[in-house]
Amino acid sequence: MISHRPTPLLRRAILPLAMAMVFASPVLAQTEAPAAAAAPHVTQAGPASVADLAEGLLGAVVNISTSQRIKGGEGQGTVPLPEVPEGSPFQDFFDEFFKDRQGGGGQRQVQSLGSGFVIDAAEGILVTNNHVIADADEIEVNFSDGSKLKAELVGTDSKTDIAVLKVDPTLKKLKEVHFGDSDRMRIGDWVMAIGNPFGLGGTVTVGIISARNRDIDAGPYDDFIQTDAAINRGNSGGPLFNMYGEVVGINTAIISPSGGSIGIGFSIPAELAVSVVSQLREFGETRRGWLGVRIQPVTDEIAESLGIKEAHGALVSGIIKDGPVDNGLIEVGDVIIRFDGRDIKESRELPLAVAESPVGKAVDVVVIRKGVETTVKVTLGRLEEGEKLAEAEGAQAGEEGGPVATASLLGMTFGELTDEMRDKFGIDPDVSGVVVTEVADGSPAAERGVTAGDVITEIAQESVSTPEDVLDRIAALKEQGRKNALLMLASKTGELRFVTIRMD
Repeated sequence: MISHRPTPLLRRAILPLAMAMVFASPVLAQTEAPAAAAAPHVTQAGPASVADLAEGLLGAVVNISTSQRIKGGEGQGTVPLPEVPEGSPFQDFFDEFFKDRQGGGGQRQVQSLGSGFVIDAAEGILVTNNHVIADADEIEVNFSDGSKLKAELVGTDSKTDIAVLKVDPTLKKLKEVHFGDSDRMRIGDWVMAIGNPFGLGGTVTVGIISARNRDIDAGPYDDFIQTDAAINRGNSGGPLFNMYGEVVGINTAIISPSGGSIGIGFSIPAELAVSVVSQLREFGETRRGWLGVRIQPVTDEIAESLGIKEAHGALVSGIIKDGPVDNGLIEVGDVIIRFDGRDIKESRELPLAVAESPVGKAVDVVVIRKGVETTVKVTLGRLEEGEKLAEAEGAQAGEEGGPVATASLLGMTFGELTDEMRDKFGIDPDVSGVVVTEVADGSPAAERGVTAGDVITEIAQESVSTPEDVLDRIAALKEQGRKNALLMLASKTGELRFVTIRMD
């Protein structure tokens, strides 16, 4: 699995200015391009030339320059070293250049470079990546003709890594490009990337769509287009065009052990970007739909145990407290196979489908419950409110944000140990933890003698007090490669025992 955390392999295509200082040279000014470029003839051997197409688009693609003032000091606040490909002829230069500049006092200014593109010339609206402008004190837009304009931030979305900027359109005549239909793009279709690699200015590269629907663990809504069109540091936020000059993706990340392109780049699909950009322009923030469930994949084993012929859909493993379905409409153990007319083949498709739906919309959700398909009508809440609720109550966010009231895992359904649960199972007041309310026949938990009314007090020698604690602890053990989970259980009267439950 590819980590979304900064690693030598998965890299954001953003470039520190110091590297741009070395690699960059004056870029020839571009002449004013025609209002629209005609689509070139495409043969089976690929496009004969993209010169006309590129000429008509270069003027709408910009370089984004940001600066951030940070405090220097002994052991902290130092200017971060730019990553230079191993063996680069400039490696010695960077080592020497920065060696004497670490650990100094006072205030320092860090600059970085990325790419972006104009989508509304009349309003002066541009799109780029959130990580290009994150924490910036100043944002400057550099155009292909050499002119520059200061930009203000309209809104950002860290979950999809999209940011919207605005410049004053009265100061310069702008050229715009438009989003196309990324859903119609097929593996093997030709695409063209334009951006600012290594600070070199408007650079055109051509390739094909290598894959679609890539999940690279960069965020909750990963659905990337993969391309072999060369994307390097500094390309972040730049557009990926189809052969009709329409933006079908926003270039955002690469896989590379060296920092340079090896032909594996990723772009946010236009279909996802359009709705996010629209909300940022209108509200300055996103307003996503929220179903209020925690989910997990449906494996072949789970499908067999639930009596489902084919492993598909999203298994509901938890219901978010005070969420839209915390009323019995959807239950733990349900498998969601269709949302608002959209088939859910894999669990990761559900959060994306829900997030793209308007807040307050009443949608039909088809679930398989105890082997029978059932349709329920759910009115969506707002994801951001669920996340605020989780933060206010000091709980970690679930799949969609919010504290978990009940959950299901390893064949156990468990919930908060409330007074009602104590009365129901006759649990002593001195017992604390998470109460098991149901155990599936033949499940790993049932094999180890776990029964309804048992209370989970510890997992791997760490105490748990909420259903979410249980889910998070089991998830952490799986990430560590553990095959079994050690649980300390309390009986109704408080007698303790250890059980080991298989997690595979």
